[in-house]
Amino acid sequence: MRLNDWQRAFEAYLLGEQPQACATLEDSLIGGPTLDVETGLAIYHHAYQARLLEVMGGDFPVIGHWLGDAEFAALAAAYIRQCPSRHFSLRWLGQGFAGFIQGHLVPEQGVPLAELARLEWAFTLAFDAPEAEVLTVAAMAGLDAEQWPVLQLCLAPCVQWLDCRYNSVALWRAVKEQADFPQSALLDQEQVCLVWRADRVCRYRSLSAEEAWALKGMTQEQWNFAELCAELAVTYAEGAPLQAVTWLKQWVEDGLVLLGTS
Repeated sequence: MRLNDWQRAFEAYLLGEQPQACATLEDSLIGGPTLDVETGLAIYHHAYQARLLEVMGGDFPVIGHWLGDAEFAALAAAYIRQCPSRHFSLRWLGQGFAGFIQGHLVPEQGVPLAELARLEWAFTLAFDAPEAEVLTVAAMAGLDAEQWPVLQLCLAPCVQWLDCRYNSVALWRAVKEQADFPQSALLDQEQVCLVWRADRVCRYRSLSAEEAWALKGMTQEQWNFAELCAELAVTYAEGAPLQAVTWLKQWVEDGLVLLGTS
């Protein structure tokens, strides 16, 4: 049996739902006085599957809390069978979990649970995102007067933008704070939640519809500061520049934005 064939046979055994090895693989191994081949292989199979489930539980603790240990383990195991790890690092194991949930469960359960999975995965993405030189209050203070009207922004690489239709943030916060776990509920209005990393700590906050609209305009639609003020003037009239500066200062203090380019 060639090494490549042996490796494939062992991989197929580890990925199988049940610890049942092919005869060729078993015949290639030698048991010991206290551990036969079948038992030894079963230990490897169990340890591998247990490690994958442990990683999923670490990445999605709130879903685990919602479903309970047994139901979460069954869902995660089904996901792993359909979407086995393809990367040398288990850090990417859960990247398709939200999509799997939405297709695997009935919509009444799958849609809110998938949204929660995207929220939990956003923390993983934010934590591992590359570093970037975010805009600071000191840098803003150093801008010349003629630079302000043409000022443009973009989101830092670590910022994850989530459009939430359900109370996913409340569910996540309840588990983190060890508070009473609420029922999943549809929000009266869609809510934007940002997840990002600052000083090596993941942070999050929900945005009002108006702030989310302004931040999207600046970072996705490439408005400059003068255009932001003009857009806000429709609602805030003479108070538009003050409101624009207030939000801009908040985004900078949070560490959300970089200087953009025109």
